[in-house]
Amino acid sequence: MTDSAIVVEGLTKHFGTVEALKGIDFEVPRGTIFGLLGPNGAGKTTAIRILSTILSPDAGRATVLGHDVVKEPAAVRYRIGLAGQFAAVDPNLTGRENLRLMGKLTHMAKEKYEPRADELLERFDLAHAADRTIKTYSGGMRRRLDVAAALVHSPPVLYLDEPTTGLDPQSRRALWETIRELTNEGATVLLTTQYLEEADLLAKTVAVIDEGRVIAKDTPRKLKARLGDTIIEMTWPTDAKAIQAEKTLEGVHKGEREREGNLIRLSAEGPGVLIEILRELDAKKLPPGSLGVREPSLDDVFLMLTGHHAEDSEKVEAEAARAGGKS
Repeated sequence: MTDSAIVVEGLTKHFGTVEALKGIDFEVPRGTIFGLLGPNGAGKTTAIRILSTILSPDAGRATVLGHDVVKEPAAVRYRIGLAGQFAAVDPNLTGRENLRLMGKLTHMAKEKYEPRADELLERFDLAHAADRTIKTYSGGMRRRLDVAAALVHSPPVLYLDEPTTGLDPQSRRALWETIRELTNEGATVLLTTQYLEEADLLAKTVAVIDEGRVIAKDTPRKLKARLGDTIIEMTWPTDAKAIQAEKTLEGVHKGEREREGNLIRLSAEGPGVLIEILRELDAKKLPPGSLGVREPSLDDVFLMLTGHHAEDSEKVEAEAARAGGKS
């Protein structure tokens, strides 16, 4: 028995002229949360659809608990739960009816799916609304019910495709806690997200995906360590002053550096670098108007790896949608 619940090798997928996946590889260890991190259009949802047997890859292979997603789709579907980007529950049914329906669809016996539905309604704090139709639920309640529906048949592998999209901060944190509990109970979770904080807090391992390629794989901590100990952010009164400061910094700072208007962001190893930078700027009569120091984030990592922020990539998603498949 392999220690990997999910194995992906060289998956490619085209939608017309759009190459949504360009030969991605990753493995998800059993009983862990694995984050597939990237902007809209990066290829995350395409990967989930292939792993769910909804789409077939053009090349490459993937297995779930040892079962090939192309050759053994029924075996794969029996072992997975899927909560997509948008709630898939029936708005005209009650919460309880939706969960019981899912039990029927997954061929559970009535004596098993009825108590399981009640258990999940309690777990996801929906018992008080169990007999209300879904169209009366808030967005956060619908998302929680959607995840609950994916868990009715107790799948050992769960795909969560941007599960907290559109949720308020409180609902997002509540769902994060539930996801952690699932892995504590032995489930394997593949989480796609464009929220860098989400991947940082939940995932044991992260694969950073951009334009259909996996460009980095590691723990969030090790990915952030690539940037050094500290991120320094400084601003000047005008863009012109920031441009002058940027030229000055070229002589004293060799790490990652970025300018956005009147703001300069750079990575540094320890406080000594900051002292040297401030001394040089002061000598050139270019002291910053504001100064901030913080730990690196996954957004900083994404910027280092791709040259752009995670929220800057929307073109590929639009092209793929026009071609007939959202990536």
